[in-house]
Amino acid sequence: MLIHPSTGGVASTNSYLIIDEPSRQGVIFDAPDHTLDPLLLFAKSNRFDIIGLWLTHGHFDHIADHALVTGSFPAAKVLLHPLDVPKLADPGPQTRMFILPFKIPPRRPDQLVNDGDILNLGESEVHIIHTPGHSPGHVMYHFPKEKILVGGDLIICGAVGRTDLPDADEDQLIDSIQKVYRLCPDDTRLLPGHCSPTTLGEQRKSNPYVRSILAAE
Repeated sequence: MLIHPSTGGVASTNSYLIIDEPSRQGVIFDAPDHTLDPLLLFAKSNRFDIIGLWLTHGHFDHIADHALVTGSFPAAKVLLHPLDVPKLADPGPQTRMFILPFKIPPRRPDQLVNDGDILNLGESEVHIIHTPGHSPGHVMYHFPKEKILVGGDLIICGAVGRTDLPDADEDQLIDSIQKVYRLCPDDTRLLPGHCSPTTLGEQRKSNPYVRSILAAE
């Protein structure tokens, strides 16, 4: 498993290109603005088959440059949870709310993902974990065999995702964090939407929000 990250955009958001090396298939996770060029160049120069853009949720900094991916790899399928489809189908409200210096083209996903779905990236299984709270349709992509978790904005930067945004829900976020720790072992590598990779175990020890949430379970 090859993981190639890139960070950028107005919110310093992470995107990840994950490659299943035996099959040479790859997926890009999330599409921040002004961030994807190194990933697309790496994929093209190595002749990887990019089969998808798999979105963790529909906030602007995770969907902004979706068209760059599908423009470079037309066969790539855009995946998103149904509850966040409105954000991708009509990005205008987010553009106005955050006074963005760019426009996000609207589109609909090619495929919906729901809790418990199992996807395939080459020889690897990827399990969908629905983790609402920061956004209603927030999901995490779990590679159980490889112990990798593409985490979006549920647990980030020694903290947790914002719940002061429209349609966020703090109680749901708490439930989601507890759910993730029930499903994934502590040595799972967490690839968050912001800041550096970590592990669930490290966050259990050092993240005061996670510690408090797990202690209350």
